[in-house]
Amino acid sequence: MPQSADTVRVETTVDGREAAERLAASVVEHRLAACAQVGGPIRSFYRWEGAVQADEEWTVVIKTAAARLPDLTAHLVDIHPYDVPEIVAVPVTGGNPAYLDWVREETAGTA
Repeated sequence: MPQSADTVRVETTVDGREAAERLAASVVEHRLAACAQVGGPIRSFYRWEGAVQADEEWTVVIKTAAARLPDLTAHLVDIHPYDVPEIVAVPVTGGNPAYLDWVREETAGTA
């Protein structure tokens, strides 16, 4: 059985629900993710171009195989509306083995 760390959870944020849903659908359609969930709104505080900003955003949480992370990241950078999008990946260290197998199987091929 493959180790859980073969699966990653990726998070990004965008400025609206429609943009978040477009990102989520795109990564699943391109087989870069088995699942993407949209949540929000959230309030983000950050420093950008020397000033503290506070904006409403939506979160997209993406589950994929670790081997697909470089392609997923490139795709997100390409279609993301932000100049410097947050794309953060963390390894999955445990969970339902059947679910983790499904994630890897769904992302094994290319569209």
